[in-house]
Parts: sequence; C-alpha cells; structure tokens
Amino acid sequence: MTSKPSGGRSGPPPIAYILLVAVALGALWSWREQIGGLLTSRSAWPELPQGLSPGGPAAMFPPPSSVPSGTSVSIDGSTSMVLVNEALKAEFMAAFPGTEVTTAAVGSENGIQALLAGSISLAAISRPLTEQEEALGLRAVPVTRDRIALVVGIANPFRRGLSRSQAAEIFQGTITDWSTLGGPMGPIRVLNRPSVSGTHSAFRSLVLKGSPFGSTPNITTLTRDATTPMLRQLGDDGIGYATDDQVADQRTVRVLPIDGLTPQAEAYPFQRPLFYAYRNPPDPGVKAFLGYALSPAGSTAIGRASSGS
Repeated sequence: MTSKPSGGRSGPPPIAYILLVAVALGALWSWREQIGGLLTSRSAWPELPQGLSPGGPAAMFPPPSSVPSGTSVSIDGSTSMVLVNEALKAEFMAAFPGTEVTTAAVGSENGIQALLAGSISLAAISRPLTEQEEALGLRAVPVTRDRIALVVGIANPFRRGLSRSQAAEIFQGTITDWSTLGGPMGPIRVLNRPSVSGTHSAFRSLVLKGSPFGSTPNITTLTRDATTPMLRQLGDDGIGYATDDQVADQRTVRVLPIDGLTPQAEAYPFQRPLFYAYRNPPDPGVKAFLGYALSPAGSTAIGRASSGS
C-alpha cells in the first residue's frame, strides 16, 4: 500500500475542476439568456418599472445629448395620448432648437396603419402591438400609464359607484336600467367608442376581460374616436368611458368610482400602459425623441401633462 506523500493534492484531479467550472458557466449563461428574454419580451414590458430593466426601453434609447437642427418627427394615433404628445413636443423642441415635432390624433389603429405606410415617424397607441404587427417590423415602447374612467353627465341622477362586474354588464348589454344599480328607474344609454380606438381595445381587455361589447338597442357605437363629442352626448341618462386625463377637469361630467376607488387611487382596477410604436430599425430622429421621452426630463414633462399643471 502506497502512502500519500506529505503535502500532496487531495480531491479531484485538475481536469475535474475544469469540467465543473465549464458546467457552472453554461448553467449561468442559460439563466442569463432566460432572464434577459423575459425582461425584453413584449408581454413583460408593461409590468416593468420604466427604465429599470436591463435591455429595457431606457437602455435601448438613451437620452440624447444633442439633436441635429432640421430633425423632424411626426406622431399620430391615440386620442388618449394627446396631452403626452403635446408635452413632449414642446419640451423636445425647446431642448433641441431647430427640430420639429408634428402631432395629430386619429386613433390607435389609424396611427398604426399610417406608421406601416411610412407616412409618420411614431404611432402613439393605447394598446400593445399584436404579433402580426410585430411581424411587419413594428416595435413599441411603453412611456407611461393611464386610467380608463367611466363617466356620466353631471345631471345624471345616478349617484352611486359601480363594481367591476356591473361595469362589464352595462357594456355587454346585460344591465340596461339604472334602477338595477340602485338608481332611479330609467334606461341606460351606453356610448361605446369605435373599434379604431385603442381605448376601445383596452376597455374590452380590462373591463370585459376580452368578451365582446353588447349589441342591445341601448348601446350606440360612435363613428368617430373623439372624447369631447361623446361627453356632450351623455345627457342625464348616458354612460361612456375615456382616459381619466381627458375628463378629470371637465365640469359637465362625473367620474364613477369602481369598487369604491377613483382613478387617482393606486389600486384603481382599470389601468393600462401607453406606447410609442416605431418601424424597426428606428431612424435617428425616432431614437432621439424616444430617448428624450424615456429620460427623467421626459418623465417630468409627462407627469406635468397628466396632472394638468
């Protein structure tokens, strides 16, 4: 029997160490790829704190230090993003003299079609892109969140709030009389936004859980995606929905609490992300504008627009 030399090496031979390290590194790389894919996937983005995820929007579009004079960016799309668009437009053009940003609001769907046609730089949209739209080369980044408010006319005698299920049943045509909700007897006149509206799509997802809107005679689908004309039609028996930012300062309507919560509450149930969509790869103007929108200065501008200050 041969005795082990004093001070000799114990444990596995060096080749075993090498193999062990290789396996560990392989496992670590696999884990990194899985986590990285999760952080940058389309479905995960709306839930991530803005700018905090590795490989997220802020990393892809860093704040610009300078933008060449003559750079132009055109934005069209969701009516829900009018205030955001205008705030960023003003701040961006002030920060980078000689640049030009033009904005319009014809609805999310129309904005996406204009983006695909190459007639605008960015589509402001209030819903995520579909897989088909991504397959056509579009990408989107979330820039803020908003709340969808259910509104009635200021003279409406219904003075209560709604539960989530009641809100869904109203717009599915199951509840058609105010007395069913504890109000005075009278038919509920429902005003729905057109299908080109991103708010329409978000409402269907958030409130109706993907189920279709109702088709009962008391439900009217508007032909144009515009908030002000809808609010004017509410009267004392109508109900509609809009971005809270669009109705918060209106004196002719009231926002109905949902499950006892107003849209200002952190736990308000009907919240959604808002996006800018672009054609991939983005051109320098789009990169600069998105970099500014996702920067601290852009976030401050969006916050002021949302608060009405």
